[in-house]
Amino acid sequence: MLNKSIAPLLLLFLLSARAAAQQTPTEPLTLTQCLQYAVKNQPALNQATIDESIARTNNAIAFSAWMPQISANAGLTHYLELPTSFLPINGVSTPVHTGVYNTSVPSLAATQTIFNTDVMLAAKAAKLNTQAAKLNSAETKINLVANVSKAFYDLLLSIEQTGVYREDTARLKKNQADAYNRYVSGIVDKVDYKQASIALNNSLSRLKSATEVVNAKYATLKQMMGYPPEQPLSVKFDTGQMMQEVYADTTAALQYEKRIEYQRYQTAKRIQHESTLYYQLGFLPSLSGFYNYNYQFQNNTFSELYSRAFPYSLFGFSLNIPLFTGFRRVENMHKAQLLERRLDWDEVNLKLGIFSQYQQALAAYKSNLYFLRSQGENVAMAKEVYNIVKLQYSEGVKTYLDVIVAESDLQTAEINYINALFQLLTSKIDLEKAMGNLPTEI
Repeated sequence: MLNKSIAPLLLLFLLSARAAAQQTPTEPLTLTQCLQYAVKNQPALNQATIDESIARTNNAIAFSAWMPQISANAGLTHYLELPTSFLPINGVSTPVHTGVYNTSVPSLAATQTIFNTDVMLAAKAAKLNTQAAKLNSAETKINLVANVSKAFYDLLLSIEQTGVYREDTARLKKNQADAYNRYVSGIVDKVDYKQASIALNNSLSRLKSATEVVNAKYATLKQMMGYPPEQPLSVKFDTGQMMQEVYADTTAALQYEKRIEYQRYQTAKRIQHESTLYYQLGFLPSLSGFYNYNYQFQNNTFSELYSRAFPYSLFGFSLNIPLFTGFRRVENMHKAQLLERRLDWDEVNLKLGIFSQYQQALAAYKSNLYFLRSQGENVAMAKEVYNIVKLQYSEGVKTYLDVIVAESDLQTAEINYINALFQLLTSKIDLEKAMGNLPTEI
């Protein structure tokens, strides 16, 4: 089935190195080859992969607060006038200039966070943020598989329609030649020949329109694949193989947890819960340690400033206790709790949406499957009717109008059958996507 044929190709995405430039194939591509190319080159998927790297980088940035923070600083001070201090001299408080005119202090400072609610939240949310990015990438891959497959089938539909119109044109050309010969022979009047010419012109117009549509469908497939628009692209397919892949299990139960959207919701809910815990623990103090080393130079003569150093160092701990923040912590906690309650309703709404999508996809699949079977019968009967009427016309039993009607019925039956086949394949993709069965692991 579609899952088994796609999953190995998608696995190549992680096993192969990313090419610096796109390499366009020269041979016609199958659906799986189109998917393989799209996984490597589609811009949206590459952006989602970069987003995963960004999420991991953001986690590393957040974790950096746990690491020692070391900084160096240096200053140079020159007093134009020395500060004055009052010192007791002989029992009298006397103003005395203190200090030196020139001071330079290079210093090294290091701090280490021991406990802080901000870094605690970063540690707990790191895996969730990475998981959210991976789920976003997985959703992009699912949409890519669905969109490329649909574009591929849509293109094949137009190609097959063109084939039907081409066969129809060939039949009408022969009918026109037969009608002309019968007219020249005096068997019939020119009405049959004119009717045959009208039908042929109409068929040629349909063939021209269908051919132009194929070019447009190729452009759409290139866009979905990330294929260079200026490069030629051709596809190949096996209709018999497709007929074997149209069937899906319509009795399987819907499992919400298999849907990537539901998994993203669960991750978002866990992230919001961690945010609520963060505000609930906002009353906890922050504790950090520090160490400073200062290499101080002092001298009244600037030229001799760095001739002698007076180093000193110290270490200690800093404790910050948030006693009152204007009720900000309480209101933030209340807001986080409201957001959690809102996410609960998001779950209800999400499940309703998933169930609706599933029912619509299931109904469309069953309807298209029935339509395909009925149209297959119609094609067989329309061919039989056309052959009989054509033979009767040759024997003079039927009019040419009967031939035109039979030929039109045959063309309509063939077009309807092709439409039914590719609509069924498309609806199967929608059904598998609604049930969460399209591949998520790459």
